[in-house]
Amino acid sequence: MSLPCIAHARRFAARLHRPFFMAAEQVGWIRESDVPLLLLWPDVFEVDAAGVTLAARFDVSADRRSAALAAVIGALAGQGCIHGWRDETYAIRNAFDAAPLAYIERAAARFFGTMTYAVHLNGIVKYADRAPQLWIARRSDTKATDPGMLDNVVAGGIAWGLSIEETIAKECWEEAGIEAAIAANAVPGRTVHVLQSLPEGTQAEQIFIYDLMLPEDFAPHNQDGEVGEHRLARIDEVARWIEDGEMTVDASLATLDCMLRHNWIDVAACAGIETLFAAPFVTP
Repeated sequence: MSLPCIAHARRFAARLHRPFFMAAEQVGWIRESDVPLLLLWPDVFEVDAAGVTLAARFDVSADRRSAALAAVIGALAGQGCIHGWRDETYAIRNAFDAAPLAYIERAAARFFGTMTYAVHLNGIVKYADRAPQLWIARRSDTKATDPGMLDNVVAGGIAWGLSIEETIAKECWEEAGIEAAIAANAVPGRTVHVLQSLPEGTQAEQIFIYDLMLPEDFAPHNQDGEVGEHRLARIDEVARWIEDGEMTVDASLATLDCMLRHNWIDVAACAGIETLFAAPFVTP
């Protein structure tokens, strides 16, 4: 069986994009339809058939590159070409532990197709007398991406300056009211790599998956308005939601990783998923 989330995680056609370069590295993908927008800044971008390159004169420092990009990003947002402004800073870097080449507003990451990083946490409740269950969240209808879809109990992007552990603690409280002392017990799973085309651009994302055992008497309580509801569900229910495409692609992959590691689902039901754990920034 082929699950839609696995196919969607590699739903990307390189021929419809141009590579985006900075400091001699490819750092992203820009849709062909968006390339003409960048021609308005010939002093910032060098554009040719091979790709789009941030002008070398900004290679003095990450701050210089950031300032050049910020002016463009602000203008594109004003034109309605970049949506969902977050006032949150992401670093442009092809590895999580690499030095940033530049800093950009989070909402612009998908326009430029730069690598982003996120944490997804599976909230597990184990019982002595019955099968385990998973806490599942429904995203708020006002979310900029995937409104109203099912999600992991905790999930969030990693902003510049925060570690994975700090992001887990932050998101656990904001999205589910999970205290830091409980969040600290999160156990790492695998890391999944997504490269897919979306309405707002390209998602090139590395997702760090974690499991967290939650007490039987715990009920999540959203604090930041980004979650519409939480529900405690059986494993077979969650598997059906994944199969039916009711969960986001990211959450589906994180949940499948959890189910596979705990032997709650047959590996044959997840054909192709192993390639998503292999390497980031795959060029189709």
